[in-house]
Amino acid sequence: MEHFVWDVSPVALSFGPLHVYWYGILFATAILSGLEFMKWAFKLEHKDESVIEPLFLYTVVGIVVGARLGHCFFYEPDFYLAHPMKIFAVWEGGLASHGGGLGAIIALYIGTRKYKFDFLWLIDRLVIPTALFGFFVRMGNFMNSEIVGIPTQSSWGIIFSRIDDLPRHPTQLYEAFAYLFIFFLLFWIYKTKREKIKVGFIFGLFLTLVFSARFAIEFVKTKQADYTADMVLSAGQMLSIPFLVVGIGFMVWSMKK
Repeated sequence: MEHFVWDVSPVALSFGPLHVYWYGILFATAILSGLEFMKWAFKLEHKDESVIEPLFLYTVVGIVVGARLGHCFFYEPDFYLAHPMKIFAVWEGGLASHGGGLGAIIALYIGTRKYKFDFLWLIDRLVIPTALFGFFVRMGNFMNSEIVGIPTQSSWGIIFSRIDDLPRHPTQLYEAFAYLFIFFLLFWIYKTKREKIKVGFIFGLFLTLVFSARFAIEFVKTKQADYTADMVLSAGQMLSIPFLVVGIGFMVWSMKK
């Protein structure tokens, strides 16, 4: 069976020794898309737009710091505890979406308390472009030929030639398009039903859908943490369970209100 071979360079542009990576372009696009969405939502609902940029800065810092620490301590704790200075070597790669999500939530909570803004109102809106953020990041992983799936003989298996010659599940694409679907669904709910649904519902639905998709896709993804090699569940699945529980809890709490 012929399989599609993916051998695209992760470098998009080169200017002498300077390289611009696809991942960086897509990550920046994700951040800017989120900022533009929040500006639109604030204007639509007549909220104080002066808090957008400082709160967005809190969010970005929370994502980056949380994602880096999450990778270091969720996936490779032994290495980073033995080499703590390597935590700061972000150019070597290593960001974890669970850590990024947790970091963003903590940073936003701190920021909204400082600027006296409604945390739940804000996070209900912010999770919508966050789903789109997930799409762009996973497409960046695809461009880097990283976070690949286990070998498969299915017709849609892809050979990532920068890794090996085995056809594998393109798990980055599975996640990317799952997140894109979630973005459109949440956007539709927000656009048509925001006056009817209670605060916290969209946040809870986002967590439930995103981490349900993540939990399911992990079954065909190569395990990223060595300590889970002999476990039934991967690190990504174990980390998804608390987010799932919180998501369902917020949806139930919101509907009871």
